[in-house]
Amino acid sequence: MDRSISTAGPPPSNNRRNVSSPTRIQALSDDTICIVFSFLDFIQLIRCTAVCKSWSRVIDKSKLLQILYRKQKGIFGGDLDISTSSERTWRSKLQDLAISQHRSSLHAGSVDIYQWKGHSDGIDKCKMKMGLVLTGGSGKVMRLWSVERYKCLAEYYLPQTGSLIDFNFDESKVVGLVGNNICLWRRNERRSIFSSQKGQFPKSYCMCYVDPEAVVGCEDGRVRVFDMYGRKWSRIIKMHSGPVTCLSFSDDQLLIGGSSFGHISLSDLSSDQQVATLKNNDFADLTTLCYNSRSHIVFSGSRSGRASSWDLRMMKQLWEVRASPNFISSIQHMRDDTSILAVGGIDGVLRLVDQQNGDFLSNCIIYESSRKSYRSETSHSTVTRKKGLRVSEDARFDLMPRISRPSISCLAVGMQKVVTTHADGYIRVWKFSK
Repeated sequence: MDRSISTAGPPPSNNRRNVSSPTRIQALSDDTICIVFSFLDFIQLIRCTAVCKSWSRVIDKSKLLQILYRKQKGIFGGDLDISTSSERTWRSKLQDLAISQHRSSLHAGSVDIYQWKGHSDGIDKCKMKMGLVLTGGSGKVMRLWSVERYKCLAEYYLPQTGSLIDFNFDESKVVGLVGNNICLWRRNERRSIFSSQKGQFPKSYCMCYVDPEAVVGCEDGRVRVFDMYGRKWSRIIKMHSGPVTCLSFSDDQLLIGGSSFGHISLSDLSSDQQVATLKNNDFADLTTLCYNSRSHIVFSGSRSGRASSWDLRMMKQLWEVRASPNFISSIQHMRDDTSILAVGGIDGVLRLVDQQNGDFLSNCIIYESSRKSYRSETSHSTVTRKKGLRVSEDARFDLMPRISRPSISCLAVGMQKVVTTHADGYIRVWKFSK
């Protein structure tokens, strides 16, 4: 017998590469994932339920949210017995508790600011959904970022002709208004997969998008409706006698448009009929709108620095305040939150306003003396951490250094955070702690 054959060891393994590769979370059992989730706090766990269906299923099955709810209500007081309540009831209570913590954090919590250079050119617009923020401006690229990791996840390149005016995104696609064209990107592709025929209409100022329609506000006071599935301009709706400068949708197909004359017009998108016109005392250009579907209130900001709110059920103005000494660029709130409104503009002060009465809750600027830099996973630049400083409303903001209050071009609001973008290409995430 050939001894070399009898003493030979097993053939070399080809699995060495697999041994050294990192373990994906999909390889972990539900019990293991549940143990990991048990170390999270209440707000972090709620965020995890929105990541994917499998995580939401594990959290629901383990009853972790119910357990944390009991602990939270043991601290703050409460009378809901989850064991005897319907799933809808306790989920509603969970949402109310999360929003309550969001409000208290923005109102009086400590503030940390994480900033990085997101674009080489200025950033004019940002939109935030599902823990992601999409940014774009005067350059030829839009970027999608993770708000928690400050990492660029995707880039979307604009056509060579036309500048970026407005955009929005959902789970599968990005829709942009570039010049007079509507462009469409799949979320996993860099270049536009579709561009409409150039619109034969005057200069456009804004766009709002709810699948399957994109609505464009134009200089002639009309809006043009683009059918994404039919890939054609389908309707023209008269809204104002002057330019339509900002747009928003309500949940019941009501189109809300602000004008350069300071008016808000409401039109039924299903019938193309104008419903009402709301007139502010301030006749300055409206620059921004947002609609709260839970309270049925629309908020507006103007070029003169005034913020207003209207109840669309009663067609009645609730309040109007001077929220800034000059141009308000963006006014937003977190979805389903009826308490706090974030306002930003050219003076660079992040103002937090009570949605119900227009009272100022807090004013935040950057505390420039504190900073800590570190390298993040993003390949674009270093992330710097700074402290936020709350200042009183009667403070002389005009005497404060501009480096502490760079002009805000746009903002978006998430759970215990506000994202601001700036003309110098910086993105800042303001995180508010309990």
